[in-house]
Amino acid sequence: MAKVDSKGRIVLPQEVREQLGITPGTEVAIHEEEGKAVVEPEDDPEQIIERMERLIEETSSERGETTPLDEGTDPIAQKHRDAIRRGAEKSSDE
Repeated sequence: MAKVDSKGRIVLPQEVREQLGITPGTEVAIHEEEGKAVVEPEDDPEQIIERMERLIEETSSERGETTPLDEGTDPIAQKHRDAIRRGAEKSSDE
């Protein structure tokens, strides 16, 4: 049985990760449904990129910045976006 650590993290059992196709770096949606926590892998890279871009825009507007997404983006955000795109390209090649 999995345990929740002091930071609220759990480790999904390997069998569950394999059945759901969850690998390191996979984005997952977690929500409550009928009193249970439900973990669903996000398998559409375009939705992940759109959500990330929306978060970047929201954060930039909160800071009063008007930075275009493709230029001047936070290097960490850009790194994550590039990794998601590479993963999407790799998946479509298979």
